Amino acid sequence: FFLEGVDDSKKLTAPKRRELSLHIKSAALGWAVGAVFPPLLDQINILNATREAMHLAVANLHPQPDYLLIDALSLPDIRIRQRSIIKGDSLSISIACASIIAKVERDAAMESFDLLYPGYGFARHKGYGTRLHYAMLDKYGPSPVHRKTFLKKWKGTP
Repeated sequence: FFLEGVDDSKKLTAPKRRELSLHIKSAALGWAVGAVFPPLLDQINILNATREAMHLAVANLHPQPDYLLIDALSLPDIRIRQRSIIKGDSLSISIACASIIAKVERDAAMESFDLLYPGYGFARHKGYGTRLHYAMLDKYGPSPVHRKTFLKKWKGTP
């Protein structure tokens, strides 16, 4: 598979990621995403939450893959052969495509949270610890979608 412009999602602009995501989804044999929400994420930590989301995504892939290429980690509780590749999103087009789809879907989720909790600026900062994000926490306090583990970085946490 080759698609002009595919690269590490962090190196692409949001509009370019959205455009590529549409092309990737239309060309892929299958694609799926998994999501873990703040209460479980706080309970099991970011690494295990990432693995859980990957498990969910793989479980929802049709057809099921014969082999997994994964960026920088492995899924020990899965019966599919796999290879972990450090900096995989810059070395494998498959991982780069998955990274693009994941980032586009996450951004869309943050835009939905922005509609549910207006004023926090989720559509702008996408949940990252920016100056704006911390300013909105200072102004409104935490929302129901804020992770307690994220809030430890915020000065307003008790």
